[in-house]
Amino acid sequence: MDKKKLMKIPFFVILGLGLGLIIANSFIFSSSEKSEQSKEIETEQITIPYKVFQPYIPDTLSFCGEKVPLQNFDVYEALDYELIINTYRHSSTLIYIKRANRYFPEIEKILKEKGIPDDMKYLCVAESGLANVVSPAGATGFWQFMKTTAGEYNMYVGRGIDERYNHTKSAIAATEYLQKAYKVFKSWTLAAASYNMGMGGLQKDIDYQKVNSYWDLHLNQETARYVYRILALKLIMSNPKLYGFDIDEKYLYKEIKTQEIVVDTTISDLVEFAFQHGTNYKMLKYFNPWLTGKSLINPNKKEYKIVLPAKNARECMKQSKNNDE
Repeated sequence: MDKKKLMKIPFFVILGLGLGLIIANSFIFSSSEKSEQSKEIETEQITIPYKVFQPYIPDTLSFCGEKVPLQNFDVYEALDYELIINTYRHSSTLIYIKRANRYFPEIEKILKEKGIPDDMKYLCVAESGLANVVSPAGATGFWQFMKTTAGEYNMYVGRGIDERYNHTKSAIAATEYLQKAYKVFKSWTLAAASYNMGMGGLQKDIDYQKVNSYWDLHLNQETARYVYRILALKLIMSNPKLYGFDIDEKYLYKEIKTQEIVVDTTISDLVEFAFQHGTNYKMLKYFNPWLTGKSLINPNKKEYKIVLPAKNARECMKQSKNNDE
């Protein structure tokens, strides 16, 4: 009887192993088939057509009426580099184009009144992206003035006030700097370069290298790229569609109608002041970022222009959309 049981055990073991192998093989085959199907799907997903285009570089180019020597390989390649970066840095460049529709008209007007070439508006974009930013070094506002320099150009920085944030005042200050730099260097291109590194630093490099052309100077990396970046922004922003930025006009940020109120006294509570003039603290701060405190301290009765939105001006986007429908 024990011998018969021993004879039967191998048979059941073999049968069980056989069935196990069949099931395992079926599972492996099924998994392999699914894996192959998954690979096919993944392959289809990543083969969607996508092209990267070389940004257009014109045969001739000028900056503030001064010729850019694109025939020189180093000049051509430096411009190409900045064009590629700013063309394919989509989010930032897109925002610059949208903001320019709002802020360029005032900047263009001030540049024209002060006799500064229109191309200098792109210097402002290169400096701040048309936003009230503060650099790691402390340069502030659209035109990125340092605190020590602000006083030289009639901008007050003190308790509750920082006029570097005043779009109009800082633009006028920038034109005064550029006029001064142009008198020194007799070149708008060099004047723009000095805006980045300072007149003294640029003059030292000119004296040492015995050349007076931006295109021939060996400069620090930031200033060496600076004017090329301005040129790239000029090319892209003056013809966005050519560089792939196809933006419907209704999506550009509109100019906002405003009104000015002249004050020559202390305003102890800016929240109440805003309410008294039909707006709120948020809008007061938006149009007057130079008011950095919660009050305007004015013991010397200096005149300040406070900008407020005109009636219903905040709803300009709603009006724009209604006009498009």
